[in-house]
Amino acid sequence: MTLITVRVRIYLAGSLAVGPGRVELLEGVQRTGSLAKAARGMEMSYRRAWLLMQSLNDSLSSPATIAVKGGRNGGGATVTPTGLALIRAYRRLEAKATCEAQKQFAKFVEPASPVTSRRRRA
Repeated sequence: MTLITVRVRIYLAGSLAVGPGRVELLEGVQRTGSLAKAARGMEMSYRRAWLLMQSLNDSLSSPATIAVKGGRNGGGATVTPTGLALIRAYRRLEAKATCEAQKQFAKFVEPASPVTSRRRRA
């Protein structure tokens, strides 16, 4: 079977709010406890990661992450309950969309049968 993938993007009020990059970044923050480490893991600049999280937080009714300022022990970031729920909802939607895409589009990309291939050559 041909592998079909779907990339879901959610727009709120006409602006991109949630997409695969932001969700991956959130998952990285959850894993590492740091926006900087999550950004490095994605080969992204800290500034770009910060801007993505800022725009995500601004588009939601409550923030997906909370930053902790640096100090003696350094700073960090925490994914909030809203952020965790957002990750789960996005991944569920992505799985459902991928499953549906497999059903709807696999017939268009499956390899041709040998009989069909011979006819094309003739």
